[in-house]
Amino acid sequence: MEVYFAGVGIDDPAAVFSRISIKRVNFCLSHSGGSLIPFTKAHACGNDFLIVAEQDAAHFDLATLTRQLCARNTGVGADGVEYFAWTGPKSGRIHLRNSDGSIAEISGNGTRCVAAWMAEKIGSKIGDTLEISTDAGPRVCRIDGLHTDKGFRIEVTAGMGIPTFAARTVKLADGSAFKSIEISTGNPHFVIEVDNPEFSVAGRSWQSIGAEICVHPDFPHQTNVEFIRVLSPSEIEIRIFERGAGPTTSSGTGSSASATAALTLKGCTSPLRVVAPGGAQTVAWEGPGKELYLTGPAALISRGEAW
Repeated sequence: MEVYFAGVGIDDPAAVFSRISIKRVNFCLSHSGGSLIPFTKAHACGNDFLIVAEQDAAHFDLATLTRQLCARNTGVGADGVEYFAWTGPKSGRIHLRNSDGSIAEISGNGTRCVAAWMAEKIGSKIGDTLEISTDAGPRVCRIDGLHTDKGFRIEVTAGMGIPTFAARTVKLADGSAFKSIEISTGNPHFVIEVDNPEFSVAGRSWQSIGAEICVHPDFPHQTNVEFIRVLSPSEIEIRIFERGAGPTTSSGTGSSASATAALTLKGCTSPLRVVAPGGAQTVAWEGPGKELYLTGPAALISRGEAW
C-alpha cells in the first residue's frame, strides 16, 4: 500500500525518506495478486471515510471490498467507504457502505468528506455549491471556508432534507422500556435523552444500550442510536452508536437527528450547537416541514492505493 499524507512538505527529509522507502518496497512487489484500488481518506470530526471511484471498484463485491479496506489493522481503516461517480462539472453520485459492508442510505459527515474531495479536485472557492446525489436523495453543499495551509480543509453547510419524527417505545430484553423519539434524516435514528455526563441509562453504559437497540427486532433494517444531554438552550452534547460501525466520534445525520429531538421536545433554539467527541457541528432548522441545515468541517487526510 502506498500512501501520501496531506500536509507533509516534500522538503521534509523524514517525509522524503519515508516516501522513498515505501516506493522501494512497492518496486519489489508483484501486482499479480490483485488489482490496486486508488483511494482518498478524509474525516469530518474524526468520522473517517474512504472515497473510491465507482469505476475502480466495478469488478469487486462491494461488501467484501469495503470490509477489507475499512479494517483498522489489516486494511486502510475507516468508518465507511463512499463510492463516487461524477455526474457533472460540480456534481456527483455516491453510494455508501458501512465498515461492516452493509449499505447505508447516507452519512452527513461522509457527504461532507466527499464535498471536500470534490472541492480539492475542481478548485472550488468559498461560496461555491456542489450537488451530491445520495441514496437518501440529493444534497447541496455550500463551501463556507477553505484552508490549504496544512493539507486541505473546508467548512460546509449541507442541506440534510426534511426530518420526520414520531414517538416510539422500545422494550429491551431485560424488560425495561424506553419511550423516546424515532427520527429519519434520510436514514433511521432512535434518540434517547440522558441526564448525566457518563451518558449511562438505567445503570447501563450507552454503548451497551446502543448495541441492543441498534439490532432490536422493532427495527428490521437496524437503526442508529443517539444519546443527548442538553447543556443549554443553544447547545447539546451527544454520543453515537452507529448502525454498521458501532460507537463513533461523530455523525452528521446523528447530529441532525439529535438536534431535531432537542428542538422539538426540549425547548432548544436554532441554530443549535451539537457537540460530539470528535468536535462540534451546528444545526439550523425552522421546524416541521422545513429543510434542516448542517454546518461542519471536513479534511482530506491521505491518498494511496490498496489491494
